[in-house]
Amino acid sequence: MFGYVVVNQPEMKFKDFDVYKSFYCGLCRELREKYGITGQISLTYDMTFVILLLSGLYEPKTKKGTTRCILHPVCKQTVRKNEITEYAADMNLILTYYKCVDDWKDERKWSRLCYARLLEGSSRKLQGQYKEKITRIISLLDELSAQEKAGEKDIDKMAGLFGRIMEEIFAWRQDAWESSLRRMGFYLGKFIYLLDAYDDVEKDVKNGSYNPFSEKYKMEGFEEEIRQILIMMLAEACREFEKLPIIKYEDILRNILYSGVWCRFETVSKKRREEREKKHVRSI
Repeated sequence: MFGYVVVNQPEMKFKDFDVYKSFYCGLCRELREKYGITGQISLTYDMTFVILLLSGLYEPKTKKGTTRCILHPVCKQTVRKNEITEYAADMNLILTYYKCVDDWKDERKWSRLCYARLLEGSSRKLQGQYKEKITRIISLLDELSAQEKAGEKDIDKMAGLFGRIMEEIFAWRQDAWESSLRRMGFYLGKFIYLLDAYDDVEKDVKNGSYNPFSEKYKMEGFEEEIRQILIMMLAEACREFEKLPIIKYEDILRNILYSGVWCRFETVSKKRREEREKKHVRSI
């Protein structure tokens, strides 16, 4: 998970942001209670979206309370938790653990190895609970890693592998909504992968790391091409979202899907545009 599936706070009502934040704090608390501080630091905004989506669809009994945390020691924070929060915490830990293992194998990052070892015990316990799902996720992560090592340039193929991982996360139950949730997760996962590659391309090229855009990011029209690809991915995800009978939290979810997910792209795009203009001015 990369932290791109976020709210556009300036465009959100205060009461909606309070609800969103309470689910985020609920996930943080769940990770701390189940997996300690090592699990808590794996917290992501992306998984908070999953909680809101599935909670809005299935409407499980949700407990509301308050808690204190290190970041907000003075004022108590509102917390919302339900059975989906627990599921999201489990998936968050699994993805974090195997991503760390993958980073160690590919780049020999000692910090990732150390973190993976801290999460290893908890990960093993979860494998019995989500055996089939975790097996599929591991297989997809292995394939993604292998294709990156091979220098695969097929952008759609690479994004699709990560999309299938997100598909597994979204499919909480095998029921009437599974098909739409899987398709939504697939296309949102592709969006996340492509946006992450777009965001990191300059850094990856400098460090000699894999990036599917490494050969075309300096080409004229690159920014607009990526924008159009991202629009297509998000359009498919939103099409599936609109099929779901969600009333609870729909304003928050729409804020994220139609606005929030674009925040990082616009920030990076603006920064690169300004840098190009500065270079142009200096060259005159």
